[in-house]
Amino acid sequence: MEYREHIKRTLKLSYPVIIGQLGFIMMGVVDSLMVGVLGPVPLAAASLGNSLTLLIFIVGIGVSFAVTPLVAISVGAKKYTECGIYFRQSLLVDVTFGLILMSVTIFCSELIIYFDQPVEVIGIAKSYTKILGLSAIPMMLFQTYKQFIEGLSVMKPAMIITILANVVNAFTNWILIFGNLGFPALGLDGAGWATFTSRVFMASGLMIYVMNKQFFKQYDVSFHFKNINFPVIKKILSLGLPSGIQYFFEVGAFAFAVLMIGWLGTNQLAAHQIAINLASISFMVVLGLSTAGSIRVGNAVGEQNVKAIRQAGFTTILLAVCFMAMSGIVFIAFRNLLPTLYIDDEAVISIASSLLVIAALFQLSDGIQAVGVGILRGLTDVKIPTAITFIAYWVVGLPTGYLLAFNLGYDVEGVWVGLLAGLTTSAVLLTLRFNIKSKQIISI
Repeated sequence: MEYREHIKRTLKLSYPVIIGQLGFIMMGVVDSLMVGVLGPVPLAAASLGNSLTLLIFIVGIGVSFAVTPLVAISVGAKKYTECGIYFRQSLLVDVTFGLILMSVTIFCSELIIYFDQPVEVIGIAKSYTKILGLSAIPMMLFQTYKQFIEGLSVMKPAMIITILANVVNAFTNWILIFGNLGFPALGLDGAGWATFTSRVFMASGLMIYVMNKQFFKQYDVSFHFKNINFPVIKKILSLGLPSGIQYFFEVGAFAFAVLMIGWLGTNQLAAHQIAINLASISFMVVLGLSTAGSIRVGNAVGEQNVKAIRQAGFTTILLAVCFMAMSGIVFIAFRNLLPTLYIDDEAVISIASSLLVIAALFQLSDGIQAVGVGILRGLTDVKIPTAITFIAYWVVGLPTGYLLAFNLGYDVEGVWVGLLAGLTTSAVLLTLRFNIKSKQIISI
C-alpha cells in the first residue's frame, strides 16, 4: 500500500475523532468564556479545578484506551469473537475505575487548601472540583463504548453525540452560571453542574445507540457481564494501566505547572488558563490523528505486516507535523487577539499573548509526541513510552521550568519554556522508539 493510500485512510478514520475531540475541548472553551465574564478569580479557580480533576481522571481515560488497539488487532487478525470479549471485560474494568476516580477526586478537593494558591481561589475551586468528580462514572461509560467502536473503525457516532453535548453544556452553563430561567446563579459551580449534565448525556446517548444498532449486537454490547475473564482483564490492565500512568505523568506535569504558576500570581494563572485552553484545541486534532494511527497500526499488527505498520505510523507523524506547523503560525499571528475572546483585563491579555508565542514553538513537539504515544500503543508497546514520558516531563521539563521561572526570573514564561523542553524530549524519544520497535513482528 502506498503512502498516499495510508494518508487517505488515516484521515478518513481521524476526522470524526478530530471533530469529536474538538467538540469535547470546546466544552472547556465555552466554560472558560462564560466563567471569564465573572472575572480572573473564577477563571483561575476553574484552571486549578480542571487541572486537578484531569490529573485524576486521566488514569482512567488511559485505561479505557486499551480496548481500542486490542479490538483493532483482533479485526486485523480476523478474530472477531474476541472483540466482544474485550468489550465486556473492559466495561467491567472501566466502571470500577469510574467509582475509584470519583472517590479520589472528591477526597483530593479537600487538599486544595494545601496547594499554596491565592486565598480567593481556594474556596470556589474546592466546590467546583467536587462537582466535577461526580461525572467520573458517566465519563468512563462513554469512554468504554467510544473506544470499543473506534477499535471497529466506527468513528462517527461518538462525534455526533459530542457535538450535541456541546449544545447541552452551553445551554446548561447559561442557565446555571448566570441564573437564567428562574434558576439561582451558581457561578463557577454552575459550570461544574453543566459539565456533569453533558457527560451524563454523552454516556446515555452512546450506550443507547450502540445497544440498539444491529451491527453491534453480535458483540453483546448490553450493560451486563456473562462472567469475569481474569486473563482478559489482566491483558487489558497490562496495556491500560501503563497508558494511564503515562498520561498521568504528562498531565501531572502540566498540573504541577499550574501550581507553580499559581505561586506567581492570579493574573499569571488566568493567562495560563487562556493559553493552555487555546493550545488544547490544536492538541485535540493530533489526538484524533493519534487514535487513527493507533487503529491503523493495530490492524497492520493483526495482519503481521511490518511494512504497513511503519507506513501507517510515519504517515500519522507526517500529518501531525503539517497540522501543528499551521497551528503555530496562527498562534503567532493572532497572539494579541485570541486572549481578548476570553477576558477583558489588559494585564492578563498581555501575559497570555506572550505565552501563545511559546505555545506556537512547542506545537510540532506536542503533535509528534501525541501521535508517538498512539502508534506505539497500536504496537501494544506502553511500558518504555511510560518511562520516556516520566523522564521528559519530570526530569527535563519541570526542573527546567522551575529554574527559569524562580531562579532566573523569567516568571510564567520560564515555566512554559520548561514545558517546551519536556515536549521536545518526549517527541524525539518516542519517534526513535517507534522506528526501532516497528521493524519487528509483534506477536498477537
